[in-house]
Amino acid sequence: MDEKTEELRDIFMDVSGEEAVTESQEASRGSLTGTDEAGVVDRLGDVIERMRERYEFRTELADDNLVTVVRLFYEGSDDATIAAEIDADEPDVVEARLDLHLLREEDTEAPFDLPAFRRRVADSDPSAAELAAEFDIDESRAAHYRRVVAAQGAARRVSHRFQSEFEDVLTDAGLSTQHAAALREDGLDEATEDIDSLDSGADVSM
Repeated sequence: MDEKTEELRDIFMDVSGEEAVTESQEASRGSLTGTDEAGVVDRLGDVIERMRERYEFRTELADDNLVTVVRLFYEGSDDATIAAEIDADEPDVVEARLDLHLLREEDTEAPFDLPAFRRRVADSDPSAAELAAEFDIDESRAAHYRRVVAAQGAARRVSHRFQSEFEDVLTDAGLSTQHAAALREDGLDEATEDIDSLDSGADVSM
Protein backbone atom coordinates (compact mmCIF):
# COMPACT_ATOMS: atom_id res chain seq x y z
CA MET A 1 0.00 0.00 0.00
CA ASP A 2 1.55 3.29 -1.09
CA GLU A 3 1.63 6.40 1.10
CA LYS A 4 -1.28 8.11 -0.72
CA THR A 5 -3.54 5.07 -0.40
CA GLU A 6 -2.69 4.69 3.28
CA GLU A 7 -3.49 8.36 3.87
CA LEU A 8 -6.86 7.97 2.17
CA ARG A 9 -7.59 4.89 4.27
CA ASP A 10 -6.81 6.78 7.48
CA ILE A 11 -9.10 9.62 6.43
CA PHE A 12 -11.88 7.12 5.68
CA MET A 13 -11.47 5.42 9.05
CA ASP A 14 -11.59 8.77 10.84
CA VAL A 15 -14.77 9.76 9.04
CA SER A 16 -16.39 6.34 9.61
CA GLY A 17 -15.62 6.52 13.31
CA GLU A 18 -17.20 9.94 13.60
CA GLU A 19 -20.35 8.78 11.82
CA ALA A 20 -20.64 5.81 14.17
CA VAL A 21 -20.51 8.13 17.17
CA THR A 22 -23.14 10.39 15.61
CA GLU A 23 -25.47 7.44 14.98
CA SER A 24 -25.00 6.28 18.57
CA GLN A 25 -25.83 9.73 19.89
CA GLU A 26 -28.98 9.91 17.76
CA ALA A 27 -30.09 6.50 19.00
CA SER A 28 -29.64 7.57 22.62
CA ARG A 29 -32.14 10.39 22.13
CA GLY A 30 -35.03 7.96 21.60
CA SER A 31 -34.55 5.87 18.48
CA LEU A 32 -34.41 2.10 18.79
CA THR A 33 -32.19 1.93 15.70
CA GLY A 34 -29.20 -0.31 16.29
CA THR A 35 -30.64 -1.97 19.40
CA ASP A 36 -31.43 -5.65 19.87
CA GLU A 37 -35.03 -5.37 18.72
CA ALA A 38 -35.80 -9.02 19.41
CA GLY A 39 -34.31 -8.66 22.86
CA VAL A 40 -36.51 -5.66 23.64
CA VAL A 41 -39.62 -7.55 22.52
CA ASP A 42 -38.64 -10.62 24.54
CA ARG A 43 -37.98 -8.63 27.71
CA LEU A 44 -41.24 -6.69 27.47
CA GLY A 45 -43.06 -9.92 26.71
CA ASP A 46 -41.55 -11.51 29.81
CA VAL A 47 -42.86 -8.71 32.02
CA ILE A 48 -46.31 -9.01 30.43
CA GLU A 49 -46.31 -12.78 30.90
CA ARG A 50 -45.53 -12.40 34.61
CA MET A 51 -48.34 -9.86 34.92
CA ARG A 52 -50.74 -12.32 33.28
CA GLU A 53 -49.72 -14.95 35.82
CA ARG A 54 -50.32 -12.57 38.70
CA TYR A 55 -53.47 -10.78 37.55
CA GLU A 56 -56.63 -11.74 35.71
CA PHE A 57 -56.30 -9.76 32.48
CA ARG A 58 -59.51 -8.52 30.90
CA THR A 59 -57.93 -7.65 27.58
CA GLU A 60 -58.31 -10.08 24.70
CA LEU A 61 -55.28 -8.68 22.87
CA ALA A 62 -52.42 -11.09 22.24
CA ASP A 63 -49.10 -10.51 23.96
CA ASP A 64 -47.39 -9.28 20.79
CA ASN A 65 -50.01 -6.54 20.57
CA LEU A 66 -49.56 -5.76 24.26
CA VAL A 67 -45.84 -5.28 23.64
CA THR A 68 -46.77 -2.71 20.99
CA VAL A 69 -49.16 -1.03 23.42
CA VAL A 70 -46.32 -0.64 25.93
CA ARG A 71 -43.87 0.62 23.32
CA LEU A 72 -46.21 3.19 21.82
CA PHE A 73 -47.51 4.32 25.21
CA TYR A 74 -43.97 5.22 26.25
CA GLU A 75 -43.35 6.86 22.88
CA GLY A 76 -46.21 9.21 23.73
CA SER A 77 -48.82 7.84 21.31
CA ASP A 78 -52.46 8.32 22.23
CA ASP A 79 -54.93 5.45 22.42
CA ALA A 80 -56.37 6.11 18.96
CA THR A 81 -52.92 5.92 17.38
CA ILE A 82 -52.10 2.71 19.23
CA ALA A 83 -55.44 1.21 18.20
CA ALA A 84 -54.76 1.98 14.55
CA GLU A 85 -51.29 0.45 14.79
CA ILE A 86 -52.53 -2.88 16.14
CA ASP A 87 -55.83 -2.89 14.21
CA ALA A 88 -57.98 -2.76 17.34
CA ASP A 89 -60.68 -0.53 18.78
CA GLU A 90 -59.69 2.32 21.08
CA PRO A 91 -61.60 0.88 24.09
CA ASP A 92 -59.57 -2.32 23.64
CA VAL A 93 -56.38 -0.31 24.02
CA VAL A 94 -57.69 1.39 27.16
CA GLU A 95 -58.57 -2.01 28.62
CA ALA A 96 -55.10 -3.29 27.81
CA ARG A 97 -53.40 -0.25 29.33
CA LEU A 98 -55.29 -0.68 32.58
CA ASP A 99 -54.34 -4.36 32.73
CA LEU A 100 -50.72 -3.29 32.25
CA HIS A 101 -50.93 -0.55 34.93
CA LEU A 102 -50.27 2.11 32.29
CA LEU A 103 -52.42 5.10 33.19
CA ARG A 104 -52.68 8.50 31.59
CA GLU A 105 -53.38 11.79 33.34
CA GLU A 106 -56.79 11.99 31.70
CA ASP A 107 -57.72 8.62 33.23
CA THR A 108 -58.06 10.36 36.58
CA GLU A 109 -59.87 13.44 35.31
CA ALA A 110 -63.46 13.03 36.45
CA PRO A 111 -66.53 15.32 36.63
CA PHE A 112 -67.11 14.20 40.21
CA ASP A 113 -65.18 13.63 43.45
CA LEU A 114 -62.82 10.83 42.39
CA PRO A 115 -61.19 10.41 45.84
CA ALA A 116 -64.67 9.93 47.31
CA PHE A 117 -65.44 7.46 44.50
CA ARG A 118 -62.25 5.59 45.31
CA ARG A 119 -63.05 5.43 49.01
CA ARG A 120 -66.56 4.21 48.23
CA VAL A 121 -65.18 1.37 46.11
CA ALA A 122 -62.66 0.42 48.79
CA ASP A 123 -65.21 0.51 51.59
CA SER A 124 -67.94 -1.78 50.30
CA ASP A 125 -67.26 -2.87 46.71
CA PRO A 126 -70.48 -1.43 45.26
CA SER A 127 -71.77 -2.32 41.81
CA ALA A 128 -71.36 -0.04 38.82
CA ALA A 129 -75.08 0.70 38.98
CA GLU A 130 -74.83 1.78 42.61
CA LEU A 131 -71.83 3.99 41.85
CA ALA A 132 -73.60 5.53 38.88
CA ALA A 133 -76.59 6.47 41.00
CA GLU A 134 -74.50 7.80 43.89
CA PHE A 135 -72.15 9.94 41.75
CA ASP A 136 -74.72 10.95 39.14
CA ILE A 137 -72.93 9.44 36.17
CA ASP A 138 -73.96 6.82 33.66
CA GLU A 139 -73.21 3.19 34.43
CA SER A 140 -70.59 2.73 31.70
CA ARG A 141 -68.60 5.67 33.04
CA ALA A 142 -68.88 4.30 36.57
CA ALA A 143 -67.55 0.96 35.35
CA HIS A 144 -64.64 2.71 33.61
CA TYR A 145 -63.59 4.68 36.67
CA ARG A 146 -63.92 1.57 38.76
CA ARG A 147 -61.38 -0.06 36.43
CA VAL A 148 -59.09 2.96 36.73
CA VAL A 149 -59.26 2.83 40.52
CA ALA A 150 -58.53 -0.91 40.46
CA ALA A 151 -55.51 -0.41 38.18
CA GLN A 152 -54.17 2.37 40.41
CA GLY A 153 -54.55 0.21 43.48
CA ALA A 154 -52.90 -2.82 41.88
CA ALA A 155 -49.95 -0.72 40.71
CA ARG A 156 -49.49 0.92 44.09
CA ARG A 157 -49.64 -2.38 45.98
CA VAL A 158 -46.54 -3.56 44.11
CA SER A 159 -44.87 -0.12 44.25
CA HIS A 160 -45.32 0.34 40.48
CA ARG A 161 -42.92 -2.55 39.94
CA PHE A 162 -44.13 -3.57 36.50
CA GLN A 163 -44.16 -0.01 35.18
CA SER A 164 -40.59 0.35 36.41
CA GLU A 165 -39.62 -2.85 34.62
CA PHE A 166 -41.12 -1.62 31.35
CA GLU A 167 -39.19 1.63 31.75
CA ASP A 168 -35.95 -0.22 32.52
CA VAL A 169 -36.25 -2.29 29.34
CA LEU A 170 -36.93 0.73 27.16
CA THR A 171 -34.27 2.87 28.82
CA ASP A 172 -31.71 0.12 28.23
CA ALA A 173 -32.79 0.16 24.57
CA GLY A 174 -32.11 3.89 24.33
CA LEU A 175 -35.72 5.07 24.51
CA SER A 176 -36.46 7.89 26.93
CA THR A 177 -39.24 7.18 29.43
CA GLN A 178 -38.83 10.31 31.52
CA HIS A 179 -42.18 11.83 30.57
CA ALA A 180 -44.18 8.71 31.36
CA ALA A 181 -42.23 8.07 34.57
CA ALA A 182 -42.87 11.63 35.75
CA LEU A 183 -46.56 11.23 34.97
CA ARG A 184 -46.71 8.07 37.05
CA GLU A 185 -44.81 9.45 40.02
CA ASP A 186 -46.25 12.95 40.19
CA GLY A 187 -49.75 12.75 38.76
CA LEU A 188 -51.17 9.36 39.60
CA ASP A 189 -49.66 8.99 43.06
CA GLU A 190 -50.94 12.41 44.04
CA ALA A 191 -54.44 11.29 43.11
CA THR A 192 -54.24 8.31 45.48
CA GLU A 193 -52.61 9.85 48.53
CA ASP A 194 -55.94 10.04 50.32
CA ILE A 195 -56.28 6.26 50.57
CA ASP A 196 -52.85 5.36 51.94
CA SER A 197 -54.48 4.24 55.14
CA LEU A 198 -56.63 1.78 53.23
CA ASP A 199 -53.69 -0.13 51.77
CA SER A 200 -52.23 -3.04 53.63
CA GLY A 201 -48.76 -2.01 52.49
CA ALA A 202 -46.65 -2.57 49.42
CA ASP A 203 -46.44 -6.12 48.18
CA VAL A 204 -42.76 -6.89 47.56
CA SER A 205 -43.21 -10.53 46.59
CA MET A 206 -42.17 -11.59 43.10
